[in-house]
Parts: sequence; structure tokens; C-alpha cells
Amino acid sequence: MRKITSASYCKILAIFTSIILFVILAGVVRGDEPSVDNLIPNEINGWKAETPDGIYDRKTLFDYIDGGAEVYLAYGFQKMLARRFVKENEPSITLDIFDMGSPEDAFGVYSFEQDGKSVGIGNDSEYAAGLLRFWKGKYFVSILADKESPDARKAVMALGRIVASNIQPAGSKPEVVSLLPPLNLIKTSIRYFHKKSGLDYHYFLADKNILNLDEHTNVVLAEYAEKKGKSKLLVVRYPDEDGSVAAYRSFVKAYMPEAQNTGILKTEDGKWVAVKRCGQYLLAVFEAPTRERASELMAAVKMRWERVK
Repeated sequence: MRKITSASYCKILAIFTSIILFVILAGVVRGDEPSVDNLIPNEINGWKAETPDGIYDRKTLFDYIDGGAEVYLAYGFQKMLARRFVKENEPSITLDIFDMGSPEDAFGVYSFEQDGKSVGIGNDSEYAAGLLRFWKGKYFVSILADKESPDARKAVMALGRIVASNIQPAGSKPEVVSLLPPLNLIKTSIRYFHKKSGLDYHYFLADKNILNLDEHTNVVLAEYAEKKGKSKLLVVRYPDEDGSVAAYRSFVKAYMPEAQNTGILKTEDGKWVAVKRCGQYLLAVFEAPTRERASELMAAVKMRWERVK
């Protein structure tokens, strides 16, 4: 048998090392991400993961959340992993992690039902009755204890902190959200979506799609506290200025034809509606208590838009 000399051994080792480095560097160049299941521990405070995980995509999500999948599919949902944790004499805990394709859409799904104070996990989070919801990066995460108990609550929160710390980078909210004036803004009322179905769920305007909303439009809806009631502010970003022009004409014609020249009118209930365009953006105010308040909100958005355009 031919013996491997020391020089040959070093040569083989150098080649093997080069191959390993090439594979690692190729992954870095491609921007390979850790697998979703690697973001989640297999055990937390004595709760152990059951196997196998549930894996779902856009075609099979209905199998897991029949009746609720439409909300996720209206955004850029890619895939989902469900992992169940069990511990003797304790309620089971289920973690669902959704890859929404972008940080903007992860925020969108989180904002769809946000209602509580932040509990400091991920970019934003809330907890109530055994359910922790948060978003970070392109992920929206839901962790639910079947029944709330002191130990189950601690495990849910600890699990959330570990998963959130494993998600990098953190990502940012959609640019259109930055146009909301902060004064009197009710932060938990912010909703971000793309399509008419999102607007219909939060504030129904008409049967027809009079704002020409689709998967290419970025929409934010928010409420502002008034002395009596709340004003609603809608900001829509279209792909280009032609889109906002067409939407403005469509909205005025269908919703407030008597205000084609002014873009503002008083409704039968004594509230005010106003609409304006800023480049590729369309701004609309609903239920403002006075004409001045409607104009004030529009002017505040326009001022913020001029800073970022």
C-alpha cells in the first residue's frame, strides 16, 4: 500500500479546508438565513417540544387556521411553523411563527389586531390571557398557553424572549407609517395593509374598490383622539403618481361628488371628510369634528411628506 507522505497529507488538508471555506463563504455571499426551526428552542422551563413540527405554506395554511388564513394571505405570507410544547400537569403551549416575506408585512399582520400595551419583546408586542403576540424582522410570532397559569405565563414570555433574540436583523415599520402625525395619535389604532379587504375589515367605505387598492398599494389607517370621538386618517402610497391621481378621481366621484372642487365636505352626521394628494400619496380624513381639524390633519401629513420625499 502506498503511504501518504507528510507533504501529501498537508496538501489534502489544505484542499479540504479550502472546500469548507468556500461553502461557508458562498452561504454568506448568498445571504443564507438560519432555518426557522433553529430560531425556536426545543425546551423551555420544563416544557418539551412535541414532534414533528407543523409546516404550512400559502396552499396549506387553510389546513391549520381555516377561516383565518385570508388575513395572512392578504400580505406577503411565505410559510409557517407550528411547534407544541407539553409539560405534565401544566397547560400545553403552542408557538406559531409566520414568515411574512418582509418586516413591513410582519408589522402589518401584527397591527391587524393590536390592542394592548407593549411587553417589551421583539419590535413590538402585547400579552393577554395566555397569548403573546410580537413581530421582529420578517416574522410575526404568536405563543398561546391553552390555559393561563403563573408558570405557563413565565414560560410563554421566556419562549418569546428567546425567539425574538434569535431573529436578526430587526427590520423597520413601513415608510408610510412615518407620515402619521404623532400629536393625539392613538398608537394601538394603527393598521397597515395593502388591499381593499383590509380596509373593509377596519373601516368600510363602499362595495366597490373606489381607492384602487391592491397588493401594490401600501395603506395605513389610524385614529386620533378628539374632545368628542375620534378622527380617522388614511394614507395610501401608490406605485406612482398616476396611481394616486386615478384613485383621487375615483374616490371623489364615488364618495363625495359634491366636493369635486374643494375635496372637503360636511356629512349628514355633522362630521367632516377631506381628501388630498401629495405626489404618489393619497390622504383622507374621516369623522373629523370640524373643518379646521380635518384640514389640520391633512396639513400635518403633507409637512411630514415634504421632509421625506
